[in-house]
Amino acid sequence: MKHIVIIDDSPTIRTSVEYTLKDSGYGMVHAENGVDALNKIKDLLSKGDEIALCIVDINMPQMDGITFIKKFRENDKFTPVVVLTTEAEEEKIQEGKKAGASGWMIKPFKAEQLQSVVHKFLR
Repeated sequence: MKHIVIIDDSPTIRTSVEYTLKDSGYGMVHAENGVDALNKIKDLLSKGDEIALCIVDINMPQMDGITFIKKFRENDKFTPVVVLTTEAEEEKIQEGKKAGASGWMIKPFKAEQLQSVVHKFLR
């Protein structure tokens, strides 16, 4: 099965993203920070599952989104990683893109906007 990994320290955001994408046909995996996400991704891959897309926040405890992207990109150069954050500064966006982010969205998000971005990467 292919999964979308939703990485955010806010359970409300994770649930909201999952609800928005519930009809996408992908399994949803929640992670509360970068460390949690890398562990869950490793578990999924070891079972033969695939990661279709990651949606990641920037500001999280233990491992922030930029560090997660860098670590994720060490083993996976192609799976899309969309940043969903309150960070709108151009410097932070460029840092994310340099780390390997495929797209950048600002919270709060509109459901149609998130669906459109995800669809663009998964078609």
